[in-house]
Amino acid sequence: MRPNILLITTDQQRFDTIHAANNHDYPGNPFIRTPHLNWLCDNGIHFSRCYSDAPLCVAARTTIMTGRHGYTNNQTTNSGSALPIDPACSLPGLLTSAGYQTRAEGKMHFLPNRAHYGFEHMEVLEDYYREIALHPEWGVPTDHGLGQNEMEPVISTVDESHSLTHWVVDRSINFLETRDTTRPFFLWTSFSKPHPPFDPCLPYWLQYQNADVPEPVFGDWSESVNDISPGFLSQSYILNNLDRFSPELIRDIRRAYYALITQIDYNLGVLFARIRELGLLDNTLILFTSDHGEMLGDHHLGAKSVFFEGSAHIPLIVCPPGFPDDQRGAVCEGIATLADILATCAAIAEVSIPPGYNHNGIDLLAMDRGEISRPVFTGECGEHFAIMEGYYKYIYCLNGGAELLFDIQSDPYEQHNVINQPAYTTDLVRLRQQLVEHMQHHHPEIVADGKIIPQPVRTVRTLRSRWPGFHSRQLPSEVLH
Repeated sequence: MRPNILLITTDQQRFDTIHAANNHDYPGNPFIRTPHLNWLCDNGIHFSRCYSDAPLCVAARTTIMTGRHGYTNNQTTNSGSALPIDPACSLPGLLTSAGYQTRAEGKMHFLPNRAHYGFEHMEVLEDYYREIALHPEWGVPTDHGLGQNEMEPVISTVDESHSLTHWVVDRSINFLETRDTTRPFFLWTSFSKPHPPFDPCLPYWLQYQNADVPEPVFGDWSESVNDISPGFLSQSYILNNLDRFSPELIRDIRRAYYALITQIDYNLGVLFARIRELGLLDNTLILFTSDHGEMLGDHHLGAKSVFFEGSAHIPLIVCPPGFPDDQRGAVCEGIATLADILATCAAIAEVSIPPGYNHNGIDLLAMDRGEISRPVFTGECGEHFAIMEGYYKYIYCLNGGAELLFDIQSDPYEQHNVINQPAYTTDLVRLRQQLVEHMQHHHPEIVADGKIIPQPVRTVRTLRSRWPGFHSRQLPSEVLH
């Protein structure tokens, strides 16, 4: 039988939050507890340079579903009444047509919310809230009142066994135990955390309450908020106003964020154990990634959407079935994106992508073997743009026309803007021209005389008209993120 496929995604998890996820320049994160993600790293391939081409929930998930980058889908924000997803060519649609039993458990964040887009069956976050409402003795989730974009930490108002994270794993296991065993399966287990609110269950908060965590990083272009171009601050002003937070509050935010990731990890231990007990481990491809990251105070920023490392650089681990022992624990430093998930799953399932369907993904296993690579990465998220070639990253924001250039290999946290250094002039000219060509193809209305037309700078007062993601006890919903 063809291999089963388990896709595990988290929401808003940045690249440097797995203890064992390292590469030649980055030694991993000793401050966080992730034993089961470490197990994946040790038994599979860590793609250490995976980027979200549109680091925002709906846009990134559309990339996963279609294998097409957001600017190709015209989906680079969270807006729209329906998504540009053709069920016949979507990731689950292709696998369903090929005989796979396809199931989604957890956060999908599709528009419309319950559209299946090729899945045979889905259970989304609202199903958790419907179920827990029948058991008032279990408590009320998110009864603390914090919205789904607010970053101030708080303790969960339900116990571990009744948490949303636990429910996603429980429903995934239920599928594995009740599935049609005559067919291979594709299961997308999708967690809603560590997306705000940062409300870990108490046992996980206690693990980090007084723990050391890495401090935020700042650069020569971001020493103070006043040094940063307003366009790069826009999402922070709109969603969380992190620039107002004290250093100690940011430490507690980071502790709560780590606690949420550890809570996911420990629950994954239950899922992996059940997969082994059911005899599925040796014939299941496991992929782990996130839709986008979280700035977490770096450069005075919170949330996502920008193309700085904390926001756009995400974890990606692929654990193929029957992987040779001498290749386990490999690290691939080629540039990967979420579009590659569809191509990788199609290749291992021996599914043909329909002729004429132009996808942007490449087979990750072929990349690891050195058979294919992605020399240039292009990202677009609303008014934010990025071009990466090798380890050079050029970032542009339409709001004010701000631009930055980083050498990620020598400066992995983007602390040194080299845009005015003569040694990088040739690289700057090349990358700037590549972005102009991208804009001419996808946004010709904002290009004139070979240059991008910037928008006027919007004021801080305007940007602070924020949406904290309010929700009540009556209508908690994943689509408020």
